[in-house]
Amino acid sequence: MSANHKFVLMLGCFDTKGEVFSFLRHCLLAHGEQVITINTGVMGTTEYFPVDFEADRVALEAGFTIIDLREKADRGHAVDVMGKGAAVLIARLVAEGRVKAAIGMGGGGGTYIALSAMQSIPLGVPKLCLSTLAAKDLSRQLGNKDITLMPSIVDVAGLNSISKLLIAQAAAAICAMAQVVPTEDAASAGIIAISMFGNTTPCVDQCSELLKNQGYEVLAFHAIGVGGRTMEGLIREGCFDAVLDITTTELADELCGGICSAGPERLSAAVEMKIPQVVVPGCLDMVNFAQLDTVPDQYQARQLYSWAPDVTLMRTNEEENRLLGERLAQKLNSSAAAAILLPNKGISQIDAAGGVFHRPDIDQILFDAIKEHAVKEVPVVEVDAHINDKKFAEAAVGMLLNLIAKNKANSSSVASA
Repeated sequence: MSANHKFVLMLGCFDTKGEVFSFLRHCLLAHGEQVITINTGVMGTTEYFPVDFEADRVALEAGFTIIDLREKADRGHAVDVMGKGAAVLIARLVAEGRVKAAIGMGGGGGTYIALSAMQSIPLGVPKLCLSTLAAKDLSRQLGNKDITLMPSIVDVAGLNSISKLLIAQAAAAICAMAQVVPTEDAASAGIIAISMFGNTTPCVDQCSELLKNQGYEVLAFHAIGVGGRTMEGLIREGCFDAVLDITTTELADELCGGICSAGPERLSAAVEMKIPQVVVPGCLDMVNFAQLDTVPDQYQARQLYSWAPDVTLMRTNEEENRLLGERLAQKLNSSAAAAILLPNKGISQIDAAGGVFHRPDIDQILFDAIKEHAVKEVPVVEVDAHINDKKFAEAAVGMLLNLIAKNKANSSSVASA
């Protein structure tokens, strides 16, 4: 579908904010864009402009009727339903090739609905939300999407000199973003996702250089929770040919309630997408908390280390490593293209000989649990090196390249059968 058949998607609660959305639509049209409008307002519609998809259609996409929502009179429930319904509807429009960008506006409810709906729009399609909440922590609502938040300064409740200026600027911004054409880089051998942490940076740098020398593009993700979730999300969108998961520390935070958890789905996307992955228990010697006084009471007597004034690391113990090894292996056991690499001389910068977290006995419990629970189809290879040694980086890249080659050979065999 040609670009002139694509639209800027405008969504919001037209029942209470019809006037401001009418002005936004006028600004979008003034930039020469075609606009699709989606009403997520439960209590009615607007006469300011034509609506392409009314709220009753949005609610039905989530399995409810507008009457259901009005009679229930539960605002939180209605906001959740309309966000989910809009996401389903938008996903269909995206699949039809009709969306070149999306813009929403709102206060608390409108922002939640807009950000929920935009979760179904893939990476690279511009998304912008003009919000009264833009200065707050909306990381959970943003998820792993490339959504631009713009502060509304005043409430999105009517037109005035400030709101008109910022709405016009928001319209100009989304229209300009929609005109950007992705650059065509020289063909690469493939795109590799790699996970990193300050404690594994030397390893990741060396691996990246080795892969680039083989013609691969390498995208690094900081394993602080949102980084892992973003990497998993992009794997599911088909953005990568393989994964070199050097830093799986988010599993430890998920187990112990640290601040860098990427959720229970971490390490599952590459298995689902059936792409090659090499997994390393990098930084499973630590759980991340913020300032020292934020460490939960049950951990105050544990070995703690201040990595930075706002980062406190807790050394994982024997039982935690036993559980982490079991979980890591089990997450990979259904993969047809995975391998696990173990650095025998330390799994983080501070787990090296002489480091504050150097406990080879505890690391061995982790390694033994991985080997015990991994199926034979997922090889577990030990390397007599520290995770940040050049020798280990070379082993990790070599193993990944072998998996990629094997996966390609298997795919070719299936295709020719």
